[in-house]
Amino acid sequence: MIRAHVLVCAGTGCTSSGSAAVREAMTKELEKHGLQDEVKLVHTGCFGLCALGPIMIVYPEGTFYSRVKPEDVPEIVEEHLLKGRPVQRLIYNDPGEKAKAEEVVTSLNETAFYKTQKRLALRNCGVIDPENIEEYIAMRGYEALGKVLTEMKPQDVIDVISKSGLRGRGGGGFPTGRKWQFAADQPAGKKYVVCNADEGDPGAFMDRSILEGDPHAVLEAMAIAGYAIGADEGYIYVRAEYPIAVKRLSIAIEQAHEAELLGNNIFGTGFNFDIQLRLGAGAFVCGEETALLTSIEGNRGEPRPRPPFPAVKGLFGKPTIINNVETYANICQIILNGADWFNQIGTEGSKGTKVFALGGKVKHTGLVEVPMGTTLREIIYDIGGGIPNGKKFKAAQTGGPSGGCIPAQNLDTPVDYDSLKAIGSMMGSGGMIVMDEDNCMVDIAKFFLEFTVDESCGKCVPCRLGTRRMLDILTRITEGKGEDGDIEKLEALAEDLQNSALCALGQTAPNPVLSTLRYFRDEYEAHIYEKRCPAGVCKALLQYYIDPEKCKGCSLCSKKCPAGAISGEIKSPFKIDTSKCIKCGVCMSTCKFGAVGRK
Repeated sequence: MIRAHVLVCAGTGCTSSGSAAVREAMTKELEKHGLQDEVKLVHTGCFGLCALGPIMIVYPEGTFYSRVKPEDVPEIVEEHLLKGRPVQRLIYNDPGEKAKAEEVVTSLNETAFYKTQKRLALRNCGVIDPENIEEYIAMRGYEALGKVLTEMKPQDVIDVISKSGLRGRGGGGFPTGRKWQFAADQPAGKKYVVCNADEGDPGAFMDRSILEGDPHAVLEAMAIAGYAIGADEGYIYVRAEYPIAVKRLSIAIEQAHEAELLGNNIFGTGFNFDIQLRLGAGAFVCGEETALLTSIEGNRGEPRPRPPFPAVKGLFGKPTIINNVETYANICQIILNGADWFNQIGTEGSKGTKVFALGGKVKHTGLVEVPMGTTLREIIYDIGGGIPNGKKFKAAQTGGPSGGCIPAQNLDTPVDYDSLKAIGSMMGSGGMIVMDEDNCMVDIAKFFLEFTVDESCGKCVPCRLGTRRMLDILTRITEGKGEDGDIEKLEALAEDLQNSALCALGQTAPNPVLSTLRYFRDEYEAHIYEKRCPAGVCKALLQYYIDPEKCKGCSLCSKKCPAGAISGEIKSPFKIDTSKCIKCGVCMSTCKFGAVGRK
């Protein structure tokens, strides 16, 4: 008889922190103490609190252990599982803090990180074994598919999705029901359902975590979409850099076939639907739907002119709907709970929840799922715990290379499609990178443009040459070679790109530049006209000096300087030879008297 369950995170984040070794140690300890028949060890997907992995939760108590190491496992087994005494030193309280001796976290919802979240797309992540279809079925899995096949007509399904207000979570925010309707209205014949799992934004890992933690939710939703539009075949396009996700999708597809939940005559209704995996090589442009379809067809991943749109002429020239992983992750719950249930979550124009990969200069990094309309301040401070080391918040980048930077004065902006667009950013797929006072916004814009230049397919001239020209200007500015008129050149190039690039990658590439110019124009001007980087990031514009009033002549900075640029006599002020200085900052970090400055 099972008396306890031990859940160990097996998502990419915790795996990289050593959770596989923790699971192996737990297996050995359970066998050592003869507990293998009493304690069930379950490997799950991501719990969301990535900064504190490996994570382990022991039920029925719900004790939440963080940063567990293999050497901690014998103590957990002997003290907690045998004697009923939780190991206090490992118990999670709030991120970065350990619980007091008398405290035991019995619910994730008790914590600051989780209590304001609403997990819909992530509902099963960290809860079930993603490689066990029976655990998914126990959470009402495949019930929605059974409902639509036995109780609903295809148009009924589309009507429910349309009424729910669900919009695509891949970045564009196009109404999902309307997209499905376009494909359904095409003449009967071969049609396709495609899942875009080619998550390429820097710092984004929402879709990966859903695939790793709840793959059947995507398979079931795709089958429902196939029924709604009259398709019998689907493709999941997932990047090969997601080996855990690929493995679990493969297992899930095989299990669904064995259970006759994919394939022919599903639920004995005569409906046929099958799914294949296609691995992408990591090209960012293949996140664009027409480039993705071209890649599935076996060709170089390059975008196509639109119209015709994929719903009319898509994969292999047939009507095709494409939604991303998070969009599909909401479908089954909408079918089971109704359109009105989903419609009541979020804002008027943005229904439901949104998953964000919260990273950068924030205390508690990880996956966050909140109702649409939650403010940026709530996400960063209430859930994320604020900015570490007493630094000031400067900006948050949403939407990745296609998005924009949101400054401190917009911290109370509701996070939804329309509100973010109004302030020069966008929802994107869900990456959210937080920056503090030590970040240079010119350098940030340059970083994202470097990414876009590298990832441009080069098919159209505006993107191939326009992004390169913008990057050249930004590089000159950060190297102290900026000129009067550079800002105006950037703005003109940005407008040309927005109006003439073939696909969304090129059209949105200028967004990081435009948003930083909009809110941090003074930093650009300081770089160009004063040859100064206010944040002290751009090395070419930095100059280190020693304040003779503060210098004690200890010579420590001189000894640590790797370039031999500091000289002086003991007990007398030292000096920096700027011609030799490599601007590494070692002198500043070494000085105990605050005598080394930077300007």
